[in-house]
Amino acid sequence: MAFYILKRCLLMIPTLFGVMVITFVITQFVPGGPVEKMIAEIEGVAAGGEVGGGAAGGLYRGDSGLDSDKIEQLRRLYGFDRPPLERFLTMMGNYLVFDFGSSYYHHRSVVELVVSRLPVSMSLGLWSFFIVYGVCIPLGIKKAVRDGSRFDLISSAVILIGYAIPGFVLGVVLIVLFGGGSFWAIFPLRGLVSDNWAELSPAMQVLDYLWHMVLPITASAVGSLAVMTMLTKNSFLEEIRKQYVLTARAKGLSENQVLYKHVFRNGIIPIITGFPGYFIASFFTGSLLIETIFSLDGMGLLAYQSVLNRDYPVVLGTLYFFTIIGLVSRLLSDLSYVVVDPRISFAAIDD
Repeated sequence: MAFYILKRCLLMIPTLFGVMVITFVITQFVPGGPVEKMIAEIEGVAAGGEVGGGAAGGLYRGDSGLDSDKIEQLRRLYGFDRPPLERFLTMMGNYLVFDFGSSYYHHRSVVELVVSRLPVSMSLGLWSFFIVYGVCIPLGIKKAVRDGSRFDLISSAVILIGYAIPGFVLGVVLIVLFGGGSFWAIFPLRGLVSDNWAELSPAMQVLDYLWHMVLPITASAVGSLAVMTMLTKNSFLEEIRKQYVLTARAKGLSENQVLYKHVFRNGIIPIITGFPGYFIASFFTGSLLIETIFSLDGMGLLAYQSVLNRDYPVVLGTLYFFTIIGLVSRLLSDLSYVVVDPRISFAAIDD
């Protein structure tokens, strides 16, 4: 297994390099980069706050345009005075030591900016993760055991209806119903905590935080419930119908012994293999629409603003870090096969 892990780690290098090359080419050569954006802003201020339609498309615009020296200063400021290959190699050299530079738009280091947004993404991701796995696995097992029953049919109809409703639409509905939109003002509408959170007791701070999380987590988690529940049901249902289950029952084992001693170990494999990747991703992923609806300043909104404002250090720096996280989580998912089922071995792959 050690050789397999080493081989997978070595394969991560060209994968990561390829992702960064493609993204660098796209971000560096699309029109409307940071230099053009800054020129448009400066010209707009000089013209009384109105930016002309051609400002973003060119570097000079008649009498109100900047002179060539000012434009060259801006190019040096953003590093665009150097050849693209040199910029890319310098960037990758800095990224190897996790030096992601500073944001063009927020004027803060990328690391500091990401850390400031992580509490929102972690709150949404981790709670959604625990709710999805905590509800879907037992629900899916029960649906498999009672396949075709009234409980199975009703629960399938409910979760599929929830799956059919987009998360942002459900978020709007929840706000209208329970956020004081038109009916009941039960839950707060914005932020992770109340404005007077620092003045509350520790117990009240926890309750205040949980109270703010009810609506966004509900809107975020409902869509994943159907997929994971049906995956669990189908996996266990397939195992229940196999020959070894009939043999175990013929030996006189109870249904619980058959289910949790034999079926569970095999049926849980497709579910548990996605556990590491989903768990790690829950720390960093964000949802733009959910964060916008509930006024949460998280990673989803940061990513959208960075692309919109051509904030390349944030776009490329976070992509580099999250690509590494994704590759590592994929490796952990593969290794979890061995943990769940010792019969699986990577020896054949190593050879």
